[in-house]
Amino acid sequence: MLLVIMEVLLMFLTSSNKPIDDSLKNLVEEITAQNPHLSVLAARQLRYNLQQTTVELTITEPRPLNVLEEFIIRAGIEFDPPPTAKELASILGLDSIFVESTIKTLQRLQTLAPKSPITVTEQGRLFYKKGSVPQPPYAVQIYAITDVFSDNITFQTEPLNEINLNLPNLANFLNINLPNKDISSVSLEDIQKSLQASDVALHVPEAGKIVTAFRVLQNPQIIWRKISMFVIYDANQDKITMQLRRGKEILDSSSKWLDTLLSEGKISLSELCKSSNTSPNFELEAARNHKNDEIESRFNKIRQQALENHLKPSTRRRKSSDSGKVIQLSDRQINQTFLEILNAAKFQIIIYSPWVNHVITNSEILAVLEQAAKRGVSILICYGISPQIEQPISTEIPAIKTPADLPYIQLAELADSHIKEVIVDREIYICSSYQWLEYSGGQIPLGEFFYQVTIPQEVNEAYEFLTQRFHKHTQQLWTKALENRDTQLAKDSLYLWDAMGMENIALKEIEKNNWLELLPVWLNILLPKLNSQNSPDNLVSLNLALSLLSQVTPEAPFIDSLQQGLRQFINAIATQNRDTAVNLLNNEVWSELLRLQIAQENDSVDDFISQQTFPQQPAKKEPATKIKKVPTEKKTRKKVKE
Repeated sequence: MLLVIMEVLLMFLTSSNKPIDDSLKNLVEEITAQNPHLSVLAARQLRYNLQQTTVELTITEPRPLNVLEEFIIRAGIEFDPPPTAKELASILGLDSIFVESTIKTLQRLQTLAPKSPITVTEQGRLFYKKGSVPQPPYAVQIYAITDVFSDNITFQTEPLNEINLNLPNLANFLNINLPNKDISSVSLEDIQKSLQASDVALHVPEAGKIVTAFRVLQNPQIIWRKISMFVIYDANQDKITMQLRRGKEILDSSSKWLDTLLSEGKISLSELCKSSNTSPNFELEAARNHKNDEIESRFNKIRQQALENHLKPSTRRRKSSDSGKVIQLSDRQINQTFLEILNAAKFQIIIYSPWVNHVITNSEILAVLEQAAKRGVSILICYGISPQIEQPISTEIPAIKTPADLPYIQLAELADSHIKEVIVDREIYICSSYQWLEYSGGQIPLGEFFYQVTIPQEVNEAYEFLTQRFHKHTQQLWTKALENRDTQLAKDSLYLWDAMGMENIALKEIEKNNWLELLPVWLNILLPKLNSQNSPDNLVSLNLALSLLSQVTPEAPFIDSLQQGLRQFINAIATQNRDTAVNLLNNEVWSELLRLQIAQENDSVDDFISQQTFPQQPAKKEPATKIKKVPTEKKTRKKVKE
């Protein structure tokens, strides 16, 4: 066995491509820098399973003794011989019914033994010393966690979150069956000790709170967690050792256990030491494949529905008239239909395109998007086909700005698929191979698929998938912004949340993190929506925004932009509905406007609103983009000279 290990060792010592996962490279460098005699031959991030078992505990807790209970227990302890219920009633000058009833209660609570004369149990003596008596037992649900790398059972009141880890399973490299602990076979005493060690305050004997029984409610649930395994050569001792880590924490006992397994030939070094550097990062690649599968599955389902509609057009279309349908468009219809759909957007356009090239050749698409944005339509464009592939970003899209110099169209890099997707107003879903941002209007795409979907369930599935990914991406940006207090990154996060219709989340994050200088930015972002649609959600968010004014000082560096933003806001609301504006400016808000000099001391609410809503010239309606129709091809015959 030692010879086999040394052969593997020599193989790696002469190899420049050690099987070290990218996520562990920094840790490997740290290990070797601190210990020059150690050489890490392999470092793999793996997954292993915990077991989570739902357990019901039965608990008793004390309450103070009442006067009669105290006399009864005291009589049972001090009288020799102890009296019966009737004898004690006679001594106390009470009706025997009261004494007998109280004795029965104490017997049910296991403070008195169920016999006559009065007999105090050991538990009863313990409670009597503390001046208390146990209450009726009650049940509590808790979660028992067993870990193969720990002999202990830990308890927690909340369940562990399930995590989808696309990593190799540690068990695949061990030629043994990992032991699993059966909670139902554990003694009550061990359960009580584990509860105390877990610090969940459910078994506290010194306070009289005691777990008296337990039972398993459900079969164990598998929960995956990350763990790192290192194969290390120690030059001082001339031997290979195994090391197991959870994060940076070395699991000493588990590492020694792995050393034993290695010496017994129960660890597959040949499998463990296969290099993962010849292919893209395992976890990212697996996650990307999972997302591809989800998108491809949805696309295949839509393609099948389009095929069925084509084969049975009359019956299928009648049945789906109310529930939506799937239409496959021919090559010549694609560009014009796509432009018409975008041109009719009312409030939101979401686009996924793998490539957003430096120059967008389809100027018609760009014009339609710009005019939709100016109508108050939120536009999100995500791009990217792989995290490993960098691509230049179009300069045309970021150049489209609002009058307040804010970006009309939001961009986010989300890499996962070659299929192009568009969702308009949560009513129309398009999936296609047609690269709409690159083809010019004069080009006719050949052999491209293009499906237009209006089935609510299909549209909603696609919408949820894309918006969840946008939200995750935005949350990551926001976290980075918080870590570095990066104002520009924070603004980018607010732009994305607003485009997703999640401006309330953006505002709550501003409040939660006390980043009040972003409040004017939030107001400016939301202003175009109020000008176009005074939705209840926006008003709810505005009430929260107004409540934050109490945290702003008149000396704040951003006070000028806040004053201007709020005046524009009141103007936008009052223009749509004066009563709504008046209702928003309640006494509390009005006092804040005066304090921050947004309104003047001699103003009334009505005067202030009138000042903001000065007569305006009606805005010229932005004409819809004129869509050029693709001319039909005329069939002609040319005479061929003989």
